[in-house]
Amino acid sequence: MNEKNIAYSILELATVPKGNSLHSVYQNAVALAKAAENAGYNRIWFAEHHNMPAIASSAPQILIGYVAQATSKIRVGSGGIMLPNHSPFIIAEQFGTLGNLFPDRIDLGLGRAPGTDPATTQAIKSGFVEATHSFPNDIETIQRYFSEENKSAKVRVTVAEGVNVPIYILGSSISSAHLAAQKGLPYAFASHFATGQFYDALNIYKKQFTPSEFLQKPYMLAGVNVFVADTDEEAELLYTSNLRLVINILSGTTTEYIDEPFEMTSELKDVMQHPRVQQMVKHTFIGSKQTVKEQLEVFLEETPIDELMIVSTIYNIDERVKSVELFGEIMNEINSILV
Repeated sequence: MNEKNIAYSILELATVPKGNSLHSVYQNAVALAKAAENAGYNRIWFAEHHNMPAIASSAPQILIGYVAQATSKIRVGSGGIMLPNHSPFIIAEQFGTLGNLFPDRIDLGLGRAPGTDPATTQAIKSGFVEATHSFPNDIETIQRYFSEENKSAKVRVTVAEGVNVPIYILGSSISSAHLAAQKGLPYAFASHFATGQFYDALNIYKKQFTPSEFLQKPYMLAGVNVFVADTDEEAELLYTSNLRLVINILSGTTTEYIDEPFEMTSELKDVMQHPRVQQMVKHTFIGSKQTVKEQLEVFLEETPIDELMIVSTIYNIDERVKSVELFGEIMNEINSILV
């Protein structure tokens, strides 16, 4: 097992449960962040998605400010900003502003994917493909805008200069691992749904990492799906809402909202065994505290990461908060053994 404490955090998609308003979804995000803060979580990140009715995190910059204002110490950031959708200058302005409002609490996670379908990508910004090619240079541009040295430049982002907003590279393939290692930046892998190249990416990043002024040794976050309840049966019931979402994604069906939990049918059990479903949910932990703890210990034994970032698509906010709190207890128990 890792011979160090493993930080634990949340990736928030602002999923929309059936019958809930968007206003209540955002209030739930605040409730979740407050519970996570009290349970010792390191950070909560918001992912950028577009034209997905069941996911309301289309403007992470705004949600970051909303949640940071309602909390006091948990780090809040983007997991991530899909940079080809945006101007690096504007992103530096937005996150420089956030960094001034909430000093030493804001993270800027950057990804290269569009976060949506091709038609919506075109509606967001023309020339997306070309923008993906400039992703490495655009990261450097943002770093320059945040530097003290840029005060002498003709083009400045004055609200960002000298502000501490760490940049993270997000990815779901080995190409992002090469980039994060080359730039000497912390690396977050979307292993909660993209599992195929996870271990290859981890090894590449660790082996090829080049120290930088931003980071002296590699630091890697891994996404996992977590569903914890008092009993295995309760946790499996909570998981059915997420299972429906996974099936819809793989079948190309638009998900309008997150379904209430439902009794597992024999048909769904068969679907769960499909190789594509198994691949997508490979890093998913479901059960009571003891069950999930045992699953997690095996994962951490095999996976030399620095931080876990959990995703929990649970219909009811109270049950989701409870799952987050129970997982925090699990991590404290695991980490106490390593002290």
